[in-house]
Amino acid sequence: MKRLVCTFMLLMWADASYADVKVGVVLSLTGPAASAGLLEQKALAMLPKTIGTEAVEYVVLDDATDTSTAIKSARKLIVENNIDVLVAATATPTSFAASTVADEAQVPQIALAPFGIGILKWSFITPPSFATFAKAVVADMSRRKIKKVAFLGYADALGQIWLEAVTAAAAGTDVKIELAERYNRTDTSILSQVLRVVGAQPDAVVVGATSASAAEPQKALVERGYKGPIYHTQAAATKEFVRAAGPSAETAILPVSLPIVAEALPDDHPSKARALEFVRTYEAANGEGSRNNFASHLWDAGLLLEAAVPVALKTAKPGTSEFRKSLRDTLESIRDLKVSNGVVNMTAEDHYGYDDRAAALARVEGGRFVLAK
Repeated sequence: MKRLVCTFMLLMWADASYADVKVGVVLSLTGPAASAGLLEQKALAMLPKTIGTEAVEYVVLDDATDTSTAIKSARKLIVENNIDVLVAATATPTSFAASTVADEAQVPQIALAPFGIGILKWSFITPPSFATFAKAVVADMSRRKIKKVAFLGYADALGQIWLEAVTAAAAGTDVKIELAERYNRTDTSILSQVLRVVGAQPDAVVVGATSASAAEPQKALVERGYKGPIYHTQAAATKEFVRAAGPSAETAILPVSLPIVAEALPDDHPSKARALEFVRTYEAANGEGSRNNFASHLWDAGLLLEAAVPVALKTAKPGTSEFRKSLRDTLESIRDLKVSNGVVNMTAEDHYGYDDRAAALARVEGGRFVLAK
């Protein structure tokens, strides 16, 4: 397994006797989700250099957007590097795969992608849940008096969870998903699925794909004459999507993380200051307009660690099972923590911790994301 990002240590002291907090990070730096993973990689330098009295050591591995590799990477970090916390991973399937290892090894995980197959005791998720964004999507459909909906998305965990989330949010409303077309991330053509969707003449289409890959169904639907609104997941709201979709992006409606539309948030939104802080820091390093959902999720993982590690240090030293358990318990007890994606209130039943204030809808105007109206 190739370590694409070298271990880096940011030390307050030169004395190696101090116990560093070890953070294992698994990202999709290659493979189908690399367009998102590479954006997260750019946020690594924004993670805290020290927390409390301890320096922080980060070890980063590539999972190649492969669940088996994600599992191997997580195990390697836990067994060989004796990490205190696992930050993993870029995609929904790989995040869930890594969570099974974290749960088995009793190492806290901060996931960078949402997954909806229950909540494992040791896993916490920085993006808002699919359910949170699905509620916002269905509310917008109801406002537009949309009833007949078609789904077009990945035939994997992300596609299934997004389909289930929208279906659940639509329960009890006039919105009905009457057709679901699925495809593999590696398929070279989705023309047959697109034609079936267009032929069904839905009032709206919900796409379950990510980043630049979501541009393929967006463009294909528009090119085949579909004129209704096309809703996406939050994972599609990237510059890569806008660039790849071209003019067709103007018909897209996308749930977004708060930093994407930070300036347009109401001044009294509790996370506006954090969202703006992320935008200023990230764009100072990566250029104007470079903000994205994925990097904000990694930055928020750092905020969770800054809140939890000092408390856990009162119980035990890093590198011990006692420290890892204390860190897990502290993460679960976090209350009213303002991060760039919302306000976090974790409980034993909710390891996302967000409410409806974490959801925003955007559209594309002049190549930029603006709040949808």
